Amino acid sequence: MFDIVPPSAIREGRATDAYFDRTLTTLTDADVDPHVVAEVTADQFPTGNFELFTGVEDAAELLSDRPIDVDALPEGQLFDGGPVMRIEGRYTEFARLETALLGFLSHASGIATNALHARRVAPDSQLLSFGARHVHPSMAAVVERGALVAGFDGFSHVAAGELLGKEASGTMPHALVLCFGAGEQEAAWTAFDSAVGEDVPRIALCDTFSDETDEVLRAAEAIDLDGVRIDTPSSRRGDFRHIAREVRWRLDADGFEDVDLFLSGGIEPTDLRALRDVADGFGVGGYVSNADPIDFALDIVEIDGEPIAKRGKLSGEKDVYRTEEGGHRVRPASDSGTGEPLLEPLIRDGEIVREFDIDEATERALADAERVGFGTGD
Repeated sequence: MFDIVPPSAIREGRATDAYFDRTLTTLTDADVDPHVVAEVTADQFPTGNFELFTGVEDAAELLSDRPIDVDALPEGQLFDGGPVMRIEGRYTEFARLETALLGFLSHASGIATNALHARRVAPDSQLLSFGARHVHPSMAAVVERGALVAGFDGFSHVAAGELLGKEASGTMPHALVLCFGAGEQEAAWTAFDSAVGEDVPRIALCDTFSDETDEVLRAAEAIDLDGVRIDTPSSRRGDFRHIAREVRWRLDADGFEDVDLFLSGGIEPTDLRALRDVADGFGVGGYVSNADPIDFALDIVEIDGEPIAKRGKLSGEKDVYRTEEGGHRVRPASDSGTGEPLLEPLIRDGEIVREFDIDEATERALADAERVGFGTGD
C-alpha cells in the first residue's frame, strides 16, 4: 500500500480538514443550512502579477453530481486578482470539499504558471517536462498537464501520458551508458539504435565518461543521430554556455549541422535566457514540478442573497474581465463590466456543462500570455 488518499475518499469529501466535519455536525444539529455564494480567490485586487489557471477539470469532477452551480475561468486563462471560481448552493453541499478543491487548483496552477514563465523565456526552443521524479507519483499527471497547458512540447512520464492521451518523450539515461561500462559508449548508443522503434528519436546522452565534445562526436560517428543531450552535473559544469557553444561548433565543423543539441539538468529561466541561442531544446525539471502552489482561498461572499464576508475579504458576488489593453478587472456582479467576461459556466445543478481539451487550453494560455504581456520582465 502507498500513502495515497484514494479517489473515493476525495470524491466523498473525506479528504478534508477536520474542522469541516465539525462544522457540518454543528450546522446539522442547529438546523442551519443557508444558500450561499462562495468564491475562490488568490488576491482580492489585481497586483500586476498574472498567474495561470489550471486544475479545473479535476475540480469539476469533485463538485459534480451535487445540487450546486459553479462558474470558473476556463483552463489556460491567466488571472490577476478576483474570483477564479464561484460556487452557489446550500453550504452543506460542498463544505467538506473545500480542502480537496483548493488542493486541485492551487498545486496545478502553480506548476502551470512556472511552466509558462519557462515557455515565455524560450519561445522558440523545444521544451520537455522532466520533473515528475521530484513529486509524489500520484502528482505526475498534474505536472505534465500543467506543462502542456503552458506550451511545453512534451513530457517524460509514461503513466501520465496514458492518462492524458499523450505520448511520453525520452531516450536514454546515464544508467544505460554505465551498464555497458567505461569506454563502451559506442556499444550503448548502437544497442539503443538497434533496440528501440523507428519512431523514437535518436538522441544520445553524451557526457557520461569523458569530455562532452568528445562523446558527442563519437556518438555522431556511431549512429545516425537526431540530436545529442548534455546533462553535465553542476559540480563539473563550469561555463555551461561555453560547453554548449563548443559542442555546437564541433558538430557543425565536422558536418553534423542537422544534429540538434539539447540541454538538461537544473534548468531554470535564467539558464534558458543564457542558453536559448546555442541549444535547440531543454529538459526542464524541478523548476516546473517544484513550483510553489498558488495560495487560493475559498470564502463565502453572500448568504441568502445578502452580501457578507469576513474582514479583509470583499463581500458580494463578483465578475472578472479582460480589458482591451490586456488588463484584469474585478467588478461587482451587479455592475456591467468593461471588457471580456472571463467566468464561464462549469456546473449547472450538479451537471458538468463544459468540455476540456488540453490543446485548446494551451492555445488560450499562449494567446492570453501575449495579450497581458506575461513574463516580459523575465
